[in-house]
Amino acid sequence: MPENSTPRPEGEQPRSVRLTDPRALRAYAHPLRMTLVGLLRAGGPFTATRAAELTGESVASCSYHLRILAKYGLVEQAPGGKGREKPWRATARYTEWPEYSEDAAVTEAADALSAAIAERYFERVTRAMENRHRLPKEWREAERFGDALLHLTPEELTGLGARIDELLRPYEARTADPSLRPEDARPVTLIRIAYLDQDTPEGGEE
Repeated sequence: MPENSTPRPEGEQPRSVRLTDPRALRAYAHPLRMTLVGLLRAGGPFTATRAAELTGESVASCSYHLRILAKYGLVEQAPGGKGREKPWRATARYTEWPEYSEDAAVTEAADALSAAIAERYFERVTRAMENRHRLPKEWREAERFGDALLHLTPEELTGLGARIDELLRPYEARTADPSLRPEDARPVTLIRIAYLDQDTPEGGEE
């Protein structure tokens, strides 16, 4: 389970927090908790009151779920404020969890979290498509929707993922530091999913 007991310099944020405890994995799979962490990463710090305004949930509910997230190292209280008016902030820009584990409990919890994240991706992409007609022409042309079927080895797929991560890394600092953003920059979600396609026949010549 991630710990955040050591103070860090103001403004300094780790790139990722890694969840390996099944309890932490199950806790994070809650839809509202994922939403709260995402909002804090994009626009925090903010209070439970502000969280309620952003999510439509009650202040008490947001406060409870923020405390659960803090228990597992995903958020922490930021300086300033008192009680429910004390602001919260995310502890890292990204969340990681095991893709494979010898521990059956970890595997089950990690797979459940991945499924919850995939469902969240689908909901957000569907909402984006429903509202796409409102976008300016340049953004409609810039957006990308598509897929590719590749024949890769595990090593090649791992290397491909690493190269994609390297392409994205130069833009990451803009999330925490608005001064780095070009004037016309807007929030863009880029979803990366690669899986072994067990539904496509392998075929090939004899």
